[in-house]
Amino acid sequence: MELVLVTGISGYVGQHVAAELLNAGYRVRGTVRDEAKSASVLKNLQGVADTKNLEFVTADLLNDKGWDDAVNGCAFVLHIASPFVLAVPKDENELIKPAVEGTQRVLNAAKRAGVKRVVLTSSVVAMTSGRASGSYGTDSWSDLTANIGAYAKSKTLAEQAAWDLVKDGGMELATINPGFMLGPAIGKSGDGQSIAMIAGLISGKLPMVPQVAMGMVDVRDVAKLHVAAMKEANSAGKRYIASTAEPVAMSKLAAVLRAAGYSKVPSIKAPNFMIKMMSLFDREAKGMVPELGKLISYDISDTVGSLNWEPTPIENSVLEMAASISK
Repeated sequence: MELVLVTGISGYVGQHVAAELLNAGYRVRGTVRDEAKSASVLKNLQGVADTKNLEFVTADLLNDKGWDDAVNGCAFVLHIASPFVLAVPKDENELIKPAVEGTQRVLNAAKRAGVKRVVLTSSVVAMTSGRASGSYGTDSWSDLTANIGAYAKSKTLAEQAAWDLVKDGGMELATINPGFMLGPAIGKSGDGQSIAMIAGLISGKLPMVPQVAMGMVDVRDVAKLHVAAMKEANSAGKRYIASTAEPVAMSKLAAVLRAAGYSKVPSIKAPNFMIKMMSLFDREAKGMVPELGKLISYDISDTVGSLNWEPTPIENSVLEMAASISK
């Protein structure tokens, strides 16, 4: 039974990936920043997988300590740990530093340990941020000279750092580049940005729906794609887009939720000028501004074909997410 390291196992994506691996018969070692988190992760995963082959190690993306022990004996590393926030931080390095330096720490430790392959969780924002409306594929990179925000910059720089580290061979790399993730969390609903946004809609805390549209994906699909990219021999050196081919408007999600009986979900669309005005004093609104009016579509043919991906309908994803939040 091969051992797989999952960084950020306590997160929204990390728990789904761990469950997918355990159910596929792998041994899993998960990293947590705080050892106390391992108990809640174990409890959550016990409800969806046999956890007899699960273990934990403590490691922080901003510290070298622990990473050599974390990767020791691992055949694969799935590097998922990285923050996702919509709000623009006061200091962009709050996001960029852990994303870039953390990726370098994990991959360097993996190389020293003789790991076969790393699968990195990147994002579509590493491909199309700062780009005009249009259709894009895996050869696209975000424009770092544009005003793309700290999160997009962190994901772009982190992925570029990963590819730089495997240029000389010796270890394989593949990336999964998801869109906006939806779907139920394992265990408690958690505090991820996508969860917070849907929670805000169904609770009525968001009085209007932002006029943004983006590629979206079910978190369970993202987990399956990580494992598929880890196993598929021809995945080395490839980027995989995990997203709807066409952008999905937030207003569509709101309509699906209202039709399902979530009566507090707003129907009024927030005028773009209002979001821009709010961005002067609200960091989450500021994070939305670069995406206003943009329509980005993606070429997902390689993900569908090479990894045998059958995307979960986004309508199902958002309803199951809302149900898990409402428990």
